[in-house]
Amino acid sequence: MSLEHAILVSLLEQPASGYELARRFDRSIGRFWTATHQQIYRVLKRMEHDDWLTAEEIGQEGLPDKKIWSVTPTGRSALVTWLRAPVQPEAVRHELAVKIRGAAFDDAAGRAALVAEVERYRADHEATLAGYLAGERRDFPDPAARDARAALQHVVLRGGIAYERMVLAWLDDVLDTLDSLGKAQP
Repeated sequence: MSLEHAILVSLLEQPASGYELARRFDRSIGRFWTATHQQIYRVLKRMEHDDWLTAEEIGQEGLPDKKIWSVTPTGRSALVTWLRAPVQPEAVRHELAVKIRGAAFDDAAGRAALVAEVERYRADHEATLAGYLAGERRDFPDPAARDARAALQHVVLRGGIAYERMVLAWLDDVLDTLDSLGKAQP
């Protein structure tokens, strides 16, 4: 997937200024695709040049004019082509998993350092899960009252929630395993 496709989906959901789009990435799209504000602005200009987007200048009193970005028919066609293309499974590269396997070749002090790293990693995932759950409460208070777009947004969010819960369960298993190894040491 490219940033262009994430932007097309977001702008088809609702046209936006670059600032509004960047905030949308920070708030919701960032659940599955991250981008800096600078990347978003750079890609918006390229997509406009490629006729995937058009911008309408909106005057603002006391502020610089802003551009509201919308998807062109060419952009929609590019998105539909991408939507219909097969998806290749992502290759998983997990540095922490390699470190955990490598702990068998380290001493007790090294394993203690690994425990601290796993706990830090776990805290990050716990915070991400809390953010997803807060977003779910905020954005989907009544799951029964939603249209197709909201239902699909919600199912993506539920996937993120399930993933974070799976990672947390695995990290708990890692910590339990490291703890049992520590107890088995003389």
